[in-house]
Amino acid sequence: MISLIVSFHELGHFSVARLFKTRVERFSVGFGKILLRKRDKNGVEWCLSALPLGGYVKFAGDENITSMMPSPEEMEASRIAITEREGAAAVKDYYHFKPLWQKFLIILAGPAFNFILAIGILTIVFWVMGDSYVPARIMRVVPDSPAAAAGFLPGDMILSVDGRDVRSREDARLMIVLRADTATRFDIDRSGKHLTLTATPRRVALEPGGPNPNATGGQLGIDMNGPEVEVPLNPLQALVAGNAQTWKALDTNLTYISRIFTGKENGNQIGGIVGMTKAAGDVTVAYSQVKAPLWQIAYNLFFTYLQYMAYISIGVGFLNLLPIPALDGGHLAFILWQGVTKKTISAGFQNAAFRIAIVLVLGLMLFAFWNDINNIGLTKFIGGLFS
Repeated sequence: MISLIVSFHELGHFSVARLFKTRVERFSVGFGKILLRKRDKNGVEWCLSALPLGGYVKFAGDENITSMMPSPEEMEASRIAITEREGAAAVKDYYHFKPLWQKFLIILAGPAFNFILAIGILTIVFWVMGDSYVPARIMRVVPDSPAAAAGFLPGDMILSVDGRDVRSREDARLMIVLRADTATRFDIDRSGKHLTLTATPRRVALEPGGPNPNATGGQLGIDMNGPEVEVPLNPLQALVAGNAQTWKALDTNLTYISRIFTGKENGNQIGGIVGMTKAAGDVTVAYSQVKAPLWQIAYNLFFTYLQYMAYISIGVGFLNLLPIPALDGGHLAFILWQGVTKKTISAGFQNAAFRIAIVLVLGLMLFAFWNDINNIGLTKFIGGLFS
């Protein structure tokens, strides 16, 4: 999944680069030792490499693996070398000599393709499987809960949470989980009347005794276990639904990250490769234990994997848009800065920013890894061996 997602991300860079007639040396699926290679008529070397955890695009003349902006002296030296080797007309084919707006779009295309991939996958899922959901209608209010204190009643239909539209039980539940210990506005429909209530979800363990006992979130104290609604969708409706689901997932990421920076969450739900692998394994085991024909299990598992792939792609796109120099968002920030100030960013500043970025990215990876092994109970298990 990761190789497919990252390769599609790199295909975004490659496609827009070729649209602007940018010369590309190599497109590799995977990293490390090249196992297979083939050069096309445009001089692009297509490769399959040994480590299947992503891929990369190498632009012609881009000798720096970080793709940092060269200094004016380096640009002039490169211009002279290209002119002597290929003629003055060839200079415009190289990435670093492209207009800033073209470089901006080339870099932006990577994350954009991640969102396009997610929308495409979710569109297929909605088209084939339709849309099924439980309406966000309250069936029961738990006594002495935040919902009871706020005045919620059975029969209330939740219309929006914190200004965000709600249609299903899952929509409402996710927004409540992300607003623990935070006074939150709820717009509801009560027998045809529009009311606004304010409640503060109580922070609780979301999976006590479950696979992720450390995860906490908001709980309102309501039961929305009503009948499920199933709606078949045509291709256009499926596209609309896939697009809405993609941006809803992106909004969820933004909300959670913003709550971390404001001190409202501790970030223990940020996960990495270990957590993603375990989640995929848990899903597979759960489906394998269902008493159903093998074809039906495989069918449901395939579409579950597709949805999982879509959400990982959204995460990859979101992560790459962060303004960190080692990521696409950092390159975009540098290009915007150069466009506004009309000044080239010094090599010293770029090197310093890149080193800081590496520390930040490695720190985030270690934090996610720690969360993963902690959430699956490995740290508790190891601690028990020495207690």
